[in-house]
Amino acid sequence: MSKGRGYAMAFFLRGFHKIANRPPKRQPRQQPSPGTSSAGSPEAADAAEEPGGASLAERTGWLRAQLAHCSDVVYHTYTAGTNTPCLLVYIEGSVDRNDLQQSVLKVILGNSFVQGAEQLAGNLFDRKMIPADRQKTLLTMTDALQDILEGSAVLLLDQEPRMMSFGLSSYVKRQIDEPNSETVIRGPREAFVESIQDNLSMLRKRLRTHNFKCVEQIIGTKTRTRVITVYMEDVCSPALVDEAARRLADIETDSVLGSSYLEEFIEDNPYSPFPQLQYTERPDVVAAALLEGRIAIIVEGTPIAIIAPTTLFMMMQSAEDYYQRFWAGSWIRWIRYVFLFVSLLLPSFYIAVTTFHPETIPERMLITIASSREVVPFSAFVEALIMEVFFEALREAATRIPKSVGQAVSIIGALIIGTAAVQAGIASAAMVIIVSLTGIASFIIPHYDLGLSFRLLRFPIMILAGGFGLVGIACAMILIYIHLTELKSFGIPYLSPVVPMVPKDMKDIFVRAPWWTMITRPKFTSSRNLHRQKPNGRKWANPAEEGD
Repeated sequence: MSKGRGYAMAFFLRGFHKIANRPPKRQPRQQPSPGTSSAGSPEAADAAEEPGGASLAERTGWLRAQLAHCSDVVYHTYTAGTNTPCLLVYIEGSVDRNDLQQSVLKVILGNSFVQGAEQLAGNLFDRKMIPADRQKTLLTMTDALQDILEGSAVLLLDQEPRMMSFGLSSYVKRQIDEPNSETVIRGPREAFVESIQDNLSMLRKRLRTHNFKCVEQIIGTKTRTRVITVYMEDVCSPALVDEAARRLADIETDSVLGSSYLEEFIEDNPYSPFPQLQYTERPDVVAAALLEGRIAIIVEGTPIAIIAPTTLFMMMQSAEDYYQRFWAGSWIRWIRYVFLFVSLLLPSFYIAVTTFHPETIPERMLITIASSREVVPFSAFVEALIMEVFFEALREAATRIPKSVGQAVSIIGALIIGTAAVQAGIASAAMVIIVSLTGIASFIIPHYDLGLSFRLLRFPIMILAGGFGLVGIACAMILIYIHLTELKSFGIPYLSPVVPMVPKDMKDIFVRAPWWTMITRPKFTSSRNLHRQKPNGRKWANPAEEGD
């Protein structure tokens, strides 16, 4: 029987390790379809052929054909100068109509602006006499259509092939508020919003240097989503910037509605249960990452930024660590690491000890556990599995229901289910305590995706503990460790700077060293400029040294 179990465990571990470390399949690069340009312009397959002349009537008909059944499109026709027909096209709700009236229409229709058609075209396209920001000249109707869909107002003149686009977009946006998932006591209380310009301005406010760079890409043939990669030019490695641009440029999809869409495209190993990119909604966290030589990817329409590369230890850090004194920050960090193992191994350890190794439990505790389990009809494994599934369902329900009742439901639900399960003999009191401690420990992990990874791994470890005891737990931990050592994030080992060991970078891993001792940036990020500050930042405390 033991030999059969050994074969089964070996087969299970080998299969899990093979799946977790399987490299992603290299998808063949598809050629753009005849209706889609490489830049993601509107599909020509869905559009009639562009009008070749400069007739306003023909171009108006073409636009109306492409924007048919779009009731929010406004076609504003008027006459300027000496009977020059004009057309202004925009989408209602996406253009600031007050700015459009004051900056464009009021100027063009003024008597002092134009007297004839030639003067009108010259003032518009050559002399740029319209006092509106973000105006540009368009030469094709496809470009005009795309600008209209992106929230600009486009002006067309009769018998004039050129068109003028005014970037007066004014979408409804959310006000800057406190972060929901990364709260701090002493730090800033600003969070990213869905507006990409507001997010960049919050970063500019913190990084007032010309070395702060932004590289924009458009991804998604349907959504045309703006994706901006930000980095510090004098700190970040050029190879990292080029690699990020290459991975983003290879994405060919019709929609990008959030940063999580890109995460699955650009991470090194999509089959790994561990997240290889860090996400945050805090501008100060992004600024700190950029100053370490990393990059951040900001996506239009989402308040979550992606930071790369990242390591396991970086995702165990919180912004609060750096706003508290280093003693408190180090103590809180140690608590996180302890409860990380509690959330991963406590149910499995209980199953293994009570099932296979009861001799390791003190006699009085063993009697207490045995008496509480006397009426339970299930094995320790089945009991733990039922309670863990119930707890996960309760956690998910508390997340999805309205916030006003979510906390009450989670607390009252846990109390009622735990008490009822013990009284009904479905679970023992010890198991309820074990599952409760495990759930509390999982909430301590700062990064939600990392906590979710350990929650998922908890179940296969419980299976191994139920079948092989402490030997199964040891084999599972060895397998996880091997997988973590092989995992990388943008080429950086996932366990850096512990594996491989970089002693100088250890001062901000298990403890948070004082600020004046963090003279250099992390070496494993391949930063161009390793020096963060001058040594001996507390020179004032040693007058003799200052005099020297």
